[in-house]
Formats: sequence, structure tokens, C-alpha cells
Amino acid sequence: MKNVFISWSGGKDSCYACLLAQQSGLNVTHFMNMMNEDGRWSFVHRFPSSVLEQQAEAAGVKLLRTPAGADTYADDYTKAIEKMKADGIEGGVFGDIDLEGHREWVVNICKRSGIEAFLPAWGMAQDTALTNIIESGIEAVIVACNEKYFGEEWLGRKIDSSFYAHLKEMQKTSDITTCGETGEYHTLVVNAPLFSRRISIETAEHRFHNGYWFLEIQKSTLVDK
Repeated sequence: MKNVFISWSGGKDSCYACLLAQQSGLNVTHFMNMMNEDGRWSFVHRFPSSVLEQQAEAAGVKLLRTPAGADTYADDYTKAIEKMKADGIEGGVFGDIDLEGHREWVVNICKRSGIEAFLPAWGMAQDTALTNIIESGIEAVIVACNEKYFGEEWLGRKIDSSFYAHLKEMQKTSDITTCGETGEYHTLVVNAPLFSRRISIETAEHRFHNGYWFLEIQKSTLVDK
């Protein structure tokens, strides 16, 4: 059984990849998240460090948070892998579905680091992936959305069958992808089969920056399911 880390965004796709990895017999021991340069917020989704800690605690795995700069991202990522290799990591698991540029990047960086890359959802139709995510018991909410597709009122909205139905209606008149693979929306997993407890968002603020609405979480807690 290989020891692996999950490239953990905190959102639905990385959580689904984690479930698939566990079902295939991989031993997930670490969540690895890239942070902004001061280490306060996750690089893309803008989660506070405390939320990532709660997810890792609920999943019973170690969390490695790695500050990174836009110009040094690949080198910072490689250094993080080297740290985990010293802790017994043999591979990395990634939630990419169909963006070839992303697949090439993770495969190359893992090869350079001497570990194996696993992409358990690769090639899956996005409609299938999102349906599987919803049916698997992963509970996720929207924490960032592109104003081209969603207004502020969508922040905090649960990813469920009604959201999926809304996406299918939107696709009749727009180019939105079902899983948000090109950044149309981002999510936070608040509960999942691999969590022993769920995350409750206590307080949050809405922010607008560079064409995106963000749900910036000020306080969250772990509660019993």
C-alpha cells in the first residue's frame, strides 16, 4: 500500500480524488495545500489556515501548508514534496479531470521529485464527476465565484442536485463547465465520508476582488455530525 499525499485545495474535486484514492487502496497520510506568501490564506480559494487545519483534523491526516509566490510556485511545490518524501510519501493524488495542461504539470513535477502521480478522476465526464461527488456524501459550499456566471448571492450555496440542475440550464446559454474546471466557481468541503466531524461556518464576510466574489471565513468550528 503506497503512502500518498492529496494535493488538497479544500474543495470538492480534491476531496473526491481523496475518496477515490482510498477506495483504490492508497494510504492517504497528508493533505498538502499551497498558501499565499505570508501563509495566511490558501493560494487559490482564499481559505484561512484554520479551516484547512479543521479539515485535516476531521480526516485524521497530517497537513502541510506551503507558502508560495507566483514566480516560485513550482520550486516551492517541489520543496514541499521533498519534505513529505522524508516522511514516507511515495506518491501524490490530484483532483484534475480534463485540463491537459494541469495534468502535464503535476505529472512532470512528481516525476522530477521521484514520486508517482495519481489522477483518479482523470478523463471522467464532468457531469458524471459532479453527480458522483453529490451522491458520495461530500457536502461542499461555494466560497468563490466568477461574476460572469454568479452573483454575490451564490456565496455559501450548497453543491447539490438543485445546483447541478441550475448549471445544466446555464449551459444552454453560456460556456460554464459543470465542475468549474476553468475557475467559474470554487468550493469548500464542510463534510465528507472521510471526516469524523463536520465544519460549521460561524462568521464570514463577502469580498469582491478581480472579478470574483469570495466568502472570507472569519470563524469556523468542528462539530459532531
